[in-house]
Amino acid sequence: MTTIWKETGFIEDDPWVVETEDRKAGEGERVLLPLAEVLENGRAGDEGGGVVLGPFDDPTRLKPYLDRIEIIALTFKAFSDGRAFSQATLLRERLGYKGELRAVGDVLIDPLVLMLRCGFDSFAVTNATAINRLKDGRLPAVNRHYQPSVRNAAAPGGYSWRRVAKI
Repeated sequence: MTTIWKETGFIEDDPWVVETEDRKAGEGERVLLPLAEVLENGRAGDEGGGVVLGPFDDPTRLKPYLDRIEIIALTFKAFSDGRAFSQATLLRERLGYKGELRAVGDVLIDPLVLMLRCGFDSFAVTNATAINRLKDGRLPAVNRHYQPSVRNAAAPGGYSWRRVAKI
């Protein structure tokens, strides 16, 4: 079962669905369309739609639609696959996307704070350990970073390339 989490807590009635052979959108639910379908039919954002990007999808192809897209889900195929971090940063910093960014797929607790730094707003979590840690309010404590962030981060002094997390 998938649980949706945001910094404000768990979301009970989230309408967004990534359809699979086993899971189809039901009444009152909204489909996150694959990029290929969006580009083929130009359906993104007709009514404030949603898009799901795979690891190989180029987020810049959504540029003409970004002002009408409510949510973009970025896929983590495996814990070792960091391409969605790059996609999130590209969408936030270079393309100026202001809507919701959701992490889907293999969303684990340890990289979750780093996902927040890249601009993710919500997380589709299936991992039992991650769900339990989120219920307990136990996010990993990572308070020093070498990379700049989409979120504000202060340079602590002494090393201009280090950042202090302000999450």
